[in-house]
Amino acid sequence: MRTLCSSTLIGEFFVIGFAGLVAMKDPDLESGTVWTVCGVAMALSVLLCGMVTRPGGVQLGWALQAALIASGFVVPIMFFMGAMFAALWWASVHFGQKIDEAKARFAAMAEGGGDGSGATAS
Repeated sequence: MRTLCSSTLIGEFFVIGFAGLVAMKDPDLESGTVWTVCGVAMALSVLLCGMVTRPGGVQLGWALQAALIASGFVVPIMFFMGAMFAALWWASVHFGQKIDEAKARFAAMAEGGGDGSGATAS
């Protein structure tokens, strides 16, 4: 799960940075505010890479996804990008857990000496 989720979060890091560049074009927004918000979100996305497997890590990831979608009120394309990354986050968590379970089963079979085929040796 860690690899899939981290890949999604690193992708978000770059998207948040590019969204910050787009937000800079808005004359109503101050550059300090834009980069403070983007910097915090970018730092959170990188820090979450190491926290995904810890308690609350996935929930913090969901909070980041909600914030990414909400950033569409400032940069409208982020409604779409946020939804896409939320879907990627769901897939990363869902399929990452399945992969982790399969790895654990294979490790248990290897530890037990079985080949997993169910056949007995004669």
